[in-house]
Amino acid sequence: MFRDRKEAGERLGIELAELDLYQPIVLALPRGGVPVAAEVAKALGAPLDLLIVRKVGAPGNPELAVAAVVEGNPPDVVLNREIVEAYSLDDADLAALVALERPELERRRITYKGNRKSLSVAGKTVILVDDGAATGTTMKVAIRALRHRAPMEIVVAVPVSPPDTVAELAHEADRVVCLSQPGRFRALGYHYLRFPQLSDGEVIAAMDEAAQLHKIRRRDVAGDGSTAEKNRRSH
Repeated sequence: MFRDRKEAGERLGIELAELDLYQPIVLALPRGGVPVAAEVAKALGAPLDLLIVRKVGAPGNPELAVAAVVEGNPPDVVLNREIVEAYSLDDADLAALVALERPELERRRITYKGNRKSLSVAGKTVILVDDGAATGTTMKVAIRALRHRAPMEIVVAVPVSPPDTVAELAHEADRVVCLSQPGRFRALGYHYLRFPQLSDGEVIAAMDEAAQLHKIRRRDVAGDGSTAEKNRRSH
């Protein structure tokens, strides 16, 4: 049981800090993953960014995902081939369905990121964070999209998830860090004492705070380096 998302992130950060992670970048799945990821980024001294995923529903059954669109430049489309075949969808059908979801994906990107550019993950360690993974569907889509962007390693970090979902994610990611794997999972909110819905404003505020904190940390590190160099020269 976690007190709230902040505490869950702090505990995840402690676990991840024990790993030898090369140039880590923390990516949060909004909205619930943001306060968790913010604490992870703080613990690792790593930059924080968002990875926005939008489900593409099947014709006449919007809750059934035939694909997902993952924000990027350009966005990645990850297909659920089993569902695509079941509905006999061709390339034109899929393109039309994806086109319907792109405006909402772009709206969320602008809302959460504004003019802030997405961080490049090429050659770096990506830590993909959410506040939990019930089925792991969104996380799997995110991992598959990130593979196209050539990271060195993908680490999934979640506070809580059922054992079978953790096993499935382990087949997709390079590493999985999960603090709690209850046999009886129930709903995600049962594993937190406080689990409020987050507003867009809270997501934006958390991202702004994380960006400012990382900027200060980088400036301090650069300052220490300059001081050390001056001392070296003086001797």
